[in-house]
Amino acid sequence: MGRPNRPKLDRELIARAAVDLVDEHGMGALTMRALATRLNVRGPSLYNHVSSKEELLDAITVVITREIDRAPLDDPDWRVGITAFARGYRAAFLRHPDALPVIARRPVSTEEALSAYDAVVRTLIRIGLPPAEAAEFSAALDYLVVGSVIETYEEGFARSAEEYRADYPSLARALTAGDRDTLNARGFERGLRLLLDGLASRLKP
Repeated sequence: MGRPNRPKLDRELIARAAVDLVDEHGMGALTMRALATRLNVRGPSLYNHVSSKEELLDAITVVITREIDRAPLDDPDWRVGITAFARGYRAAFLRHPDALPVIARRPVSTEEALSAYDAVVRTLIRIGLPPAEAAEFSAALDYLVVGSVIETYEEGFARSAEEYRADYPSLARALTAGDRDTLNARGFERGLRLLLDGLASRLKP
């Protein structure tokens, strides 16, 4: 009896398996041995495609970055386009929250990531923002998206709002004023609107 068919091992297959491993078990579970076991191959065979853990992290970055749709940036209405891009950017990393803290601290070196940043800055310059301010806005957008995934605001307050009322009445009042279950998403949307309002003010003649 022949061996069961197995997908041919390549860098893309390895990277996607690595992303799945991190999604399921966290970044701490990502080792070459665990990845080889997941792919049902011998460990040394992985090194024919990724030579180190750093190269594997680059490959993971590529897989996740490809999930971010840059097409909205071409929308004639820049506000609509940047809003859709930012939401898609955030959604991609919400699907892979355990990978983000590591990726966010690494140099931007893959072609996919560099092209994404270039597309954002190109859009900002096209609509009239000076290059230096385009870099600042791009950084601010990054802080908003990445921060909203890494720090989940609503989960930071583990107790019910009423338990905060005696000592922190203003906080308790704020937590009960809206739908607490949607606070993370609403906070992101509020921050994005304020950021775009600021951009609009810079574009006025």
